[in-house]
Amino acid sequence: ELYAMRWAIEVYFKESKQHLGFLKEQSNHYAAYVCPLPIKNIWTKCTVCCMLHGMNTQNQIKRRLSTATGIEYIKHLLNGNAVAHRTDLAKQVCSNFNFHDAKGDLQTSGCLKALRELEASGHFALPEAQRKVSGVKSPRRLTESVPLPVAVPDEVNAIAALELVPVQGTEQMRIWNELMLTEHYLESATLVGRQMRYLIRSEHGWLGGIGFAAPALQLSARDQWIGWDKETRQAQLHTIVGMSRFLIRPSVDCKNLASKVLGMSMATIADDFQQQYGYRPLLVESFVDTERYSGTCYRAANWMAIGRTKGRGRQDRYSESPLSEKTIYVYVLETQFREQLGLSANAGLGALGVADGLDGRQWAEHEFGGAPLGDKRLSKRLVTVADAKAENPGRAFSGVAKGDWAATKAYYRMIDQPEGSAVTLENILQPHRERTARRMLGQKTVLCLQDGSDLTYTNLDKCSGLGELKANQTGAKTRGLNLHSTFAVAPNGLPLGVLKAQCIAPEPRSPYDKRRSSAIPIEEKKTFVWIEHYRDLVDVAATMPQTRLVNVCDREADFFELFDEQRQNPGVDLLIRAQYDRKLDTEPFKLFAAVRQTPVQSRVSICVPKQSARAKKSKQKAKAARPGRQAELALRCITLALPAPSHNRDKAPIEIQVIHALEKNPPKGTEAVEWFLLTTLEIASAKDIEQCFRWYTLRWRIEDWHRALKSGCKIDDLAHETAERLRRAIGINLVIAWRIMLMTLLGRETPELPAEILFSDVELRTLDAYAKKRVETTCAIGRGGTVGCEARRTSRS
Repeated sequence: ELYAMRWAIEVYFKESKQHLGFLKEQSNHYAAYVCPLPIKNIWTKCTVCCMLHGMNTQNQIKRRLSTATGIEYIKHLLNGNAVAHRTDLAKQVCSNFNFHDAKGDLQTSGCLKALRELEASGHFALPEAQRKVSGVKSPRRLTESVPLPVAVPDEVNAIAALELVPVQGTEQMRIWNELMLTEHYLESATLVGRQMRYLIRSEHGWLGGIGFAAPALQLSARDQWIGWDKETRQAQLHTIVGMSRFLIRPSVDCKNLASKVLGMSMATIADDFQQQYGYRPLLVESFVDTERYSGTCYRAANWMAIGRTKGRGRQDRYSESPLSEKTIYVYVLETQFREQLGLSANAGLGALGVADGLDGRQWAEHEFGGAPLGDKRLSKRLVTVADAKAENPGRAFSGVAKGDWAATKAYYRMIDQPEGSAVTLENILQPHRERTARRMLGQKTVLCLQDGSDLTYTNLDKCSGLGELKANQTGAKTRGLNLHSTFAVAPNGLPLGVLKAQCIAPEPRSPYDKRRSSAIPIEEKKTFVWIEHYRDLVDVAATMPQTRLVNVCDREADFFELFDEQRQNPGVDLLIRAQYDRKLDTEPFKLFAAVRQTPVQSRVSICVPKQSARAKKSKQKAKAARPGRQAELALRCITLALPAPSHNRDKAPIEIQVIHALEKNPPKGTEAVEWFLLTTLEIASAKDIEQCFRWYTLRWRIEDWHRALKSGCKIDDLAHETAERLRRAIGINLVIAWRIMLMTLLGRETPELPAEILFSDVELRTLDAYAKKRVETTCAIGRGGTVGCEARRTSRS
């Protein structure tokens, strides 16, 4: 049927201009008979058929020639002496089987390769190959080195007449080869497959060059990221272009030149490739040897780091891995490339919706499946345990198992794996982290909330590995773990997942350590965990250049070293509530006073939730009751230079935006809301100030998650013999608490969401029966209009 459909396609392309009206009517009737696609219109049908079966797929020459019909036809040509040499045979085979590239040229080279492989398999004997002149081929070069550029500016915007020049003609090819052979670290100018070369030209001279060629035949991290199988990869590999050579000449020292040139090349490669080869590529890939380069220019040019190579090259047939491992970077030329490859939008490691995969039957497989626990049986057990635990999150697993001794024993065997095994908090969270990153890809901005919370296990006298937490109100010391997490949230407040979590056992400072606090390196301080999580966010940001990440922190993160880290690695912005009223070098010489003196730039209204009274406990302060209210706040903003502390005098001041929010006329007896926020975000208008302020109000989402962990999942009640086993159990509960929180907020924020997204069939039937029972009961005891109103309300619930 597909072959018959080809007739309609050929007629359309060859004769439509002459017989448009007649052809359209006749082809519609014919295509309705021969084409299995459920599309009525012939033009749409031809377009879809072309996309699926040939026009945008790479011809599978060997596969088609390996059939009985193909072998028989080739034997017929060979036995009939109808061919003079191998090339002639390849041309006849290409013509008969319609092996054409996107421009309509015969695919002679690919056909010759397939014929040689079939001959090696014993199907037939080809004519003797024409003898080539012996000798080693060498690239065409200049007789002397390429002149060095002169007076190149320090800034890329100051370079005169910067442009990319497609290599055309012998002279430009000699220049490109000479540059690569003498100044590129690989000392090679050889490219394979379809090729595009560019020279980087300016009025100062030649600044470097770029070369594009065929992509890697097989790349585990790339193929997993795309989400295609072997057959799709073989058919669509030509839609990827490999950037094989990138050279900025060693003599050129110009800031941002590399990222600028990368951006220029990505803006033109698709058009140039289509003009040269007849189709537009979808992706570009490249490799960065991190032992030599950091890859900063790639990230600045919106390339994504998606994994690492395994050190193998095209000629590594025996898996010897003779090359160094490199970081894989990709650049997406077409945002809908997965759909154009015939894949689902959610294939591979593409973007996910907030609620994708949360249904009651499969959520645990999505969020825990494939965890690298060292044994596939343990990975499957983790999914089973998480699914069961989610049904009764507040109970110990023995209660969850409901007397199933085998299930209980399996749970404890997993949790009680020996120290040093692959069953770690990090590995348990890895599948969920990957899914969280994919949910982040679907957002333009993601708020990455970072905070800590103490988990007290003082009652576990025999538990080893616990740390010493802060003393309570009576001065008594407690034992436990400090949970420090990065929690991703969308700008609408919906939680996307846990990016990173650590359960740290704090160690008291040695009494023999007499160093002042300012003399202790930041790496030895407890606050260094904030920098560790920030660095992790920078790595995540490199994989999603189209998504802006904002690290939102409370006052504990207000220390100079974190802002200095952001200055050195500016991939993620900071939004932190100020704790210290720092000294300034100019009047009024204090940070808070400086921003208070600026004029009001905007006003916002926020809801201050009510607070229930809480009596004093041994480990908690007393809290007075507070009614809920709408607070009107005035917003101010100023740009200041944040001075380095005395122990960092060698550091330059950091330019920072300071936002001040102050409640006017608070209720009598109520403390006014007043915040000072420090941010590296660019603020150009009052709207930007309001946005930053509202983003910070979402920091309380991580507090809500902590409450779900402690009140809903009861992680403070866990009991195990070692801190490592506690961490494993906590890791499971971290994801369960996220799901509970998301389901709760989805019901509030998106009430139109189908119930099937969140609940299984059994759960839905149970809820439906419960709702009907409530309606019947209410109707029986109600009177008049009250009955109908209450019945409708209960039914909706």
